[in-house]
Amino acid sequence: MGVKIKLVLAVVLILSANVLGQDEIVNDTESTVSVTEAQVVELETDVKEKEDETFEETSPVELLPATENLEVRSGKYQLNDGLVGEEPVNLEAVDFNSNNVESEKQLLSPPSTTVVTGTDYSYIDGRVLPATTYQNNGQPYVITTQRLQQIRSNFMYWFYDQGGSDNIGDYQRDIHTSTPQIHKNFNFQLPFFGFRFNYTRISMNGYIYFSDPPDHYTYPLSFPVRDWPNINDPSFIGIFFSKCRIGNMRPEEPDPRRPGIYFRLDRDLQTRTDQLGVEMRERVTWDIREGVIGSETFFPKHTITITWKNMSFAGGIDNSLFMTNTFQMVLATDEVFTYAIFNYLEINWSSHTEAGGDTTTGEGGIPAYIGFNAGNGTRSYEYKPYSQASVLRDLTGRGWANGFPGRHIFRIDENILMGTCNKDIDGANLPLMFAPESGNMLGGTIVNITGPCFNPNDRITCRFDTESVLGAVVDVNRAICVQPRFWHNGYARFEVAINNEPYKWKGRYFVETPATATEKIFFPDNSVHERYPPEVRITWDRFNLTTNLNVQLQISLWGYKEVTIRPQLEYIDMIEVGVANTGEYVINPQNFRNRENIMHNDMQFGFLQINLTTPEVFKGVPISPILWSRPIPLGWYFAPQWERLHGQRWSNSMCNNWLRTDRFLKNFAAQVWVCPCTLEHALLDKGRFMPDLDCDRDTNPTCRYHWGGIHCVRSGAPSSEGSGQQCCYDKNGFLMLSYDQMWGSKPSRSHDFGFTPYNEANKVPSLSRWFHDMIPFYQCCLWQEEQAVGCETFRFERRPSQDCVAYQSPGVAGIFGDPHIVTFDDLQYTFNGKGEYVLVRVDHSQLKLDVQGRFEQVPRNIHGAVNATHLTSVVAASNNSQTIEVRLRPQHAQWRYRLDVFANGKRVYFDRTALRVQYFPGVTVYQPMYVLNQSEIVVMFSSGAGLEVVENRGFMTARVYLPWTFMNQTRGLFGNWSLDVNDDFTRPDGTLASVDLNNFQSAHRDFAQHWQLTDREQRDIGVAMFVREYGRTAAYYNDNEFIPNFIREPANFLPANRSHDVARAIEICQNSYQCRYDYGMTLNRDMAEFTKNYLSSITNIKEQNARRVISCGILETPRFGRKSNFFFTPGTRVNFECNQDFILTGDKRRVCEDNGRWNLPDYGYTECLRKQEYSSRTLGATWGIISAVMLPIIIILICVAWRILQRRKAEEREENEFLDVKTRAIDPDDSVKVTSDDESIPYKKDVTEETPEPTEGVQAVEPSDPNYNYGRPYVNLQPGQPRQWGGETEIN
Repeated sequence: MGVKIKLVLAVVLILSANVLGQDEIVNDTESTVSVTEAQVVELETDVKEKEDETFEETSPVELLPATENLEVRSGKYQLNDGLVGEEPVNLEAVDFNSNNVESEKQLLSPPSTTVVTGTDYSYIDGRVLPATTYQNNGQPYVITTQRLQQIRSNFMYWFYDQGGSDNIGDYQRDIHTSTPQIHKNFNFQLPFFGFRFNYTRISMNGYIYFSDPPDHYTYPLSFPVRDWPNINDPSFIGIFFSKCRIGNMRPEEPDPRRPGIYFRLDRDLQTRTDQLGVEMRERVTWDIREGVIGSETFFPKHTITITWKNMSFAGGIDNSLFMTNTFQMVLATDEVFTYAIFNYLEINWSSHTEAGGDTTTGEGGIPAYIGFNAGNGTRSYEYKPYSQASVLRDLTGRGWANGFPGRHIFRIDENILMGTCNKDIDGANLPLMFAPESGNMLGGTIVNITGPCFNPNDRITCRFDTESVLGAVVDVNRAICVQPRFWHNGYARFEVAINNEPYKWKGRYFVETPATATEKIFFPDNSVHERYPPEVRITWDRFNLTTNLNVQLQISLWGYKEVTIRPQLEYIDMIEVGVANTGEYVINPQNFRNRENIMHNDMQFGFLQINLTTPEVFKGVPISPILWSRPIPLGWYFAPQWERLHGQRWSNSMCNNWLRTDRFLKNFAAQVWVCPCTLEHALLDKGRFMPDLDCDRDTNPTCRYHWGGIHCVRSGAPSSEGSGQQCCYDKNGFLMLSYDQMWGSKPSRSHDFGFTPYNEANKVPSLSRWFHDMIPFYQCCLWQEEQAVGCETFRFERRPSQDCVAYQSPGVAGIFGDPHIVTFDDLQYTFNGKGEYVLVRVDHSQLKLDVQGRFEQVPRNIHGAVNATHLTSVVAASNNSQTIEVRLRPQHAQWRYRLDVFANGKRVYFDRTALRVQYFPGVTVYQPMYVLNQSEIVVMFSSGAGLEVVENRGFMTARVYLPWTFMNQTRGLFGNWSLDVNDDFTRPDGTLASVDLNNFQSAHRDFAQHWQLTDREQRDIGVAMFVREYGRTAAYYNDNEFIPNFIREPANFLPANRSHDVARAIEICQNSYQCRYDYGMTLNRDMAEFTKNYLSSITNIKEQNARRVISCGILETPRFGRKSNFFFTPGTRVNFECNQDFILTGDKRRVCEDNGRWNLPDYGYTECLRKQEYSSRTLGATWGIISAVMLPIIIILICVAWRILQRRKAEEREENEFLDVKTRAIDPDDSVKVTSDDESIPYKKDVTEETPEPTEGVQAVEPSDPNYNYGRPYVNLQPGQPRQWGGETEIN
């Protein structure tokens, strides 16, 4: 018995020595107790053995590898700092009346366990504030896995009541009943609820706040304060917002630290090397990463730990001081993201007496408020159902963050997002927190879910739109579901049901198109786009799959085709199995040369997929994250198979097949917008064209498919039949045409956003465009020569660029400053109404548009209230589109986002690359790629109308862009667009107001005020479409009693003693009366200068749009030839040249004339001919010329010969007739004598007489008398004798 007493005494003495050693640094080997040497040796041996058993040597690590779930703790002070597996401590075995300084770990150590003393751990875990310069033997401290697990097994974070300059540690003795708050500077930025603060005030009443509270509170508390700014609306974080006072410790209290408020600030944790800094950093990092979904990359820079220990309620009797609550708030931030950890250790009362609680126990009345308020009348978040409800006591047994009941975690930087489950809430539309918030349309994204509390055997069902999938429970706070495949993009309904309950946990999940989704598989070179690459190298971020880098992966190939009405995305082949997760892999296409994919060799593009070889299984549900590549052509895989099918010219054969197929489809060219001629016009057409991410000068200047281009735009919404337009521009800013080169602009049969109903062929986002428009470009052009027949058919016939001859720039109107308005017809006036008004209204049977603006009073200046307003919100909708509102954020809430965007009543953000462009029914909303802070938002409607909202230094402008189909259709403050300023002041009833532009009151009273909106539908005006928060209707903003300043010039409305302000206004603004007015009213130089800037911007836009570009249109490049330039404006001279071995024919030069037409060719249209063809054509032309020349000669010769022949024939006939006449007897009865001046010819007397009978032939008989004289006349003959010729001829 004596030995046992001695042993116990020695242990106690050593414990005391250890504690005393925490007050000042001593040598670990020094002994501070008086015991025998043998006892010391024996105890040191025991301690050493225990150290060997408990703290095994491990290699230092900075990252915590995957471990089993931490043991669930009770949340009370029984939680010790020992390793996992220690038994709870019997608190009765500890003497709490001892004056020894003891750490929480020592207090909670079981009496049967030998405690490790004189270690670095005990230095941190005591009650004495450690020095931040303390390190492990002068070396940077490296935490071990065991130590990290040890400190994370403790419920409460460190707080100290001793040490420091005043020996009070973190204790705030300046906070007491008479001074219930204290100011603290952070010296860093703490993002909170959209705002950002570098200071705080700690209140004894269970909250910290950043702005002044109201003088009095009424219960129950309601935030934001509706009467702000007349009554202060504080910005605060309320862990237990109730009137408190510092209580007393109960006799059984396990923690001897004094009651009160503790505050500790740990800055610059990322660079700290001391033990406390490193351990605080790692503890917070892993508590948040494992406790909150979506925080896997969070790395804290600064932490704030505030502890309210033993706080009683105000107004109670003396004995109520022992009725106390203890809770702790830990804030961690990297100055972008902020997380709040609420640790509720003990709650014994819920209400103070002023809120109706009793004076003894603090029960009844209105319980404490728990939640967050952004302040300045903006937003609030009340932690239901616990806040101001009797179930507040359940906070100590709920939350379960990191396995601890009583721990609740929130993300609080922009919105308040609950990081732990909520077991006690119920309703039909409960908020669901999930991460990631978006995923690839192809599916496979692991979605982590928090909201409901899960039991291990719960059946989890996740519904994405209409498709349901089974989920798996990970722990009480988290479940996971695998996103299924979608056939559409944009936001989808995401709902979760547990067991047989209805789908009451709801959110919105954003679906990214495959072509615009976050790129996760990278191709360092262009090999994947080639026909026969030697290898294809891929890389990926290995942490995107799993934190376990030792797992094995598999790489597979998928393809897409449209051969039926349903799209087909199918598995093709396994590229490799058992790939190490190194982040890179090289594909050898030769390994697949002998593949025969009979069912899939018609798939010409597809995707690479990487996932786990052996998926993890949670409750029977296999879970494997999937990485998808962007769409890629499959020539590197299928080329050998296509070669066996189509021959070596397989690309030509496949191009021809596509040409035959595409010719059967409907022509869509007439459905798309006409391209602008210049890049300047394209950038200013905000309603019809947006940047093309495949060729964007800000984010993707490579322009793979438009070599030589610097920027492309595409239509912001699909046409009425689902097609899209693309317009690309060269370094000179002129439109690139496919008639000039294969890199020119190309319209697309399928828009990248798809078309309703999306799940049919030709309508699938990205995939249909690749199938119908991108792959044919590979087959016909990229995999052939540019001047191949197939490529020219593609360029000239199937996907030809449209010239810009018919392009018309949009009309523009805008509003800015105080507010100043420029109408579509360039009329400028000022209207300072206060409320909500119609900017543009179009109400036509086939064309509808509503654009509305909210005007609020300008903040006060140094002289008091400012009687002027400015634009703070714009909302728009067209036809059946969703409503989009763009709202100016409060000045101090603009550190990250300058504008708030609401789509269908919900806030949306554009801070991630995949979210820069978001498509909603009937409307596309995007943030320009060069903007990172949401300071410029463009809204594009399918009708071609556009809205651009820009913010600078807290001042907002809105510009509306309308195509010419809206001409003579508009009404509202922006006037009637008719190119006539005289009808701009048209009231809703159609009457014209007579307005004096120099008299602001005239425009205010007689015209603009008639366009005020209400929450009730008004004929020809409409109804206000703004998102209503906290009951703020149109009546809240409309103030018809507000009388603004109607005087135009500061010299006329400022007092005489402020002449320096007048001079300053003139100096800053010069000739801009809008700028002078704004400066004179507000004395805000930023506002005045941006008013001047916005006026200049809209003026320049109007002038640029009015500057019509005359285009001569398309001048085709000759086949096998080239043009000296691709310009098409008047004065352009284009020279033609031919390739080698080709000869140019036709005009060598064409000129674009001033009338917008190319000059007519003098020598025929230009062609480039092969030498053989040219020779053949030249020979033919030569023979043609010869033929053309010889043919008339031949004809003439023939005619001459014919005439000669005829003449000869005539002469022969005459001669024959002469001989006939000479040799036959002439009947004098049948002949007459016909005499003429020239000669006598035979003449038939009557051709109607019958032909005489033929006579006998005349015989020429030689005379018997050779001396017969033929010249002598006839002599008289006897009857019956032949008559002799007498020298004359007789004709009968």
